[in-house]
Amino acid sequence: MDTEPQHSERDPSSPPATGTDEGSRSVRVPGPGVLPRALSWRGALMLGVLGTAALLLFSAFVVQPFLIPSGSMKPGLQVGDRVLVNKLAYRFGTEPQRGDVVVFDGTGSFVQEPAPENPLAAAAHGAAAALGLAEPAETDFVKRVIGVGGDRVVCCDEEGRVEVNGRAIDERYLYVGDSPSRVPFDIVVPSGTLWMMGDHRSNSRDSRDHLGEPGGGTVPLDKVVGRVDWIGWPPAHWTSREPTDAFRDVRGPDGAHG
Repeated sequence: MDTEPQHSERDPSSPPATGTDEGSRSVRVPGPGVLPRALSWRGALMLGVLGTAALLLFSAFVVQPFLIPSGSMKPGLQVGDRVLVNKLAYRFGTEPQRGDVVVFDGTGSFVQEPAPENPLAAAAHGAAAALGLAEPAETDFVKRVIGVGGDRVVCCDEEGRVEVNGRAIDERYLYVGDSPSRVPFDIVVPSGTLWMMGDHRSNSRDSRDHLGEPGGGTVPLDKVVGRVDWIGWPPAHWTSREPTDAFRDVRGPDGAHG
């Protein structure tokens, strides 16, 4: 019997045999943990995107953080405070009341129409401002409502106080050392608008500074963004803002209370 080993050549057209030959070396199987790690990064990224989108929606319709950029509302609001603006406060037929501290868009009343800017830069800045991470737009202001539509607001009486509809206001929220106003004025607030003033009167550009301009310094109701109800940052300033009782004795222009 012929016991010589028989040598045969593999048919080049035949499929590679299974096992540990070179055909199997070309298949790379991810090591343990690689796939879960990739998925976890994707999941974290997606979670971050969804979280940011939810915050932006919440900020757009419910509560918006607002960075205080100046000292015009001292001592109640300090530079760098991040307040929470209640956007639902005036959504269901309720209008701003005397004494409310509000954020509003001053375009057309406090400032002229701003020059157009890069849309991408504007969108990025708007998103950062909406999350309280950047200063607000130059057209956004925070002031106190002193007079509503129909009110006659006068400064000053014999004791140097602001009067609303003939009633002197005890403005205990004013910055220490400030007078109610160094600029005399006597105005009847047009219907549908508000007369706004800062609490740090000597460091505030407000309705008094725009008397001779279109709109007479008053702000339309539809320009109000919301009411400042809380201080959210820094932690040392955490508080809810209580309404002032300075206007409790003021009656409307028709003599009705409130």
